[in-house]
Amino acid sequence: MAIQKRNAVTQGLSGKVNGQLLYKQYNYGTVVTKIPDRSRVVLSQNQKSCNSKFRQAVEFARTVISDPIRKAEYESRNSDGKSVYHTAIIEFLSKKTDDPV
Repeated sequence: MAIQKRNAVTQGLSGKVNGQLLYKQYNYGTVVTKIPDRSRVVLSQNQKSCNSKFRQAVEFARTVISDPIRKAEYESRNSDGKSVYHTAIIEFLSKKTDDPV
């Protein structure tokens, strides 16, 4: 793992490069690592359930954003500067909404 501090070339760089390197941003600088191999990771039933619920929340948020009327409704309720997308996800996960996906 390499850590870059105040390097003009890698400053702000993040993401995968050529499927081999992964650039990450932390408060102390840019970190370069190899891409983690998660092929042998076995998720528990609880993790699968949480992943499924979050997937549903993302789908719900996308439907809210694609509907101009619902999007405007969420924007009017949103006073703290969060995006409509994040607000919809938060509401879905906290079960404040009764709309099915």
